[in-house]
Amino acid sequence: MPRSARKVYENGVYHVMLRGINQQRIFEDAEDYAQFLRTLKEYQGVCEYRLYAWCLMPNHVHLLMKPEKEPLSMIFRRLGASFVYWYNGKYGRSGHLFQDRYKSEPVVNEKYFFTVIRYIHQNPVKAGLCENPSDYPYSSFARYFDADSMIDSEPVLNVMDRAAFWQINLIPTQEPCMDVPD
Repeated sequence: MPRSARKVYENGVYHVMLRGINQQRIFEDAEDYAQFLRTLKEYQGVCEYRLYAWCLMPNHVHLLMKPEKEPLSMIFRRLGASFVYWYNGKYGRSGHLFQDRYKSEPVVNEKYFFTVIRYIHQNPVKAGLCENPSDYPYSSFARYFDADSMIDSEPVLNVMDRAAFWQINLIPTQEPCMDVPD
């Protein structure tokens, strides 16, 4: 049965998730995390997308983004092919690394936009990898306001200052998002 085409939403902001095939680890060491981030940054320039939040978990990735030049399908075709090529070379393996297509959900309003940012930043806390989002090295939380960050912080800064952003991200979120068990 053919897959149905994904809907394109008016504001174009999406919560996107990639999962390791068979729930396997995607990131074995710090070099793997760093390479994925380099790939994400490289293709941000090529595909022209805005990135509002990210979190790299051992077996999945969460991104909050807005495609501008290319559709999500092309962005993830490029990201996936580049990272998997590097990963397979490093580990002497072949074949798929990611399970199925990426999953995505539209972020249809400002309230849900902030809910998803909190959800993404709290994902490692929920998984028991750290006690505080600021302690997790593989998310955009601690780097959110760095000048050289690949994060587009303008939508957040238009609503709140850094202290308020920090505080709301420390409040545990109970809202359901694209929930993925570890």
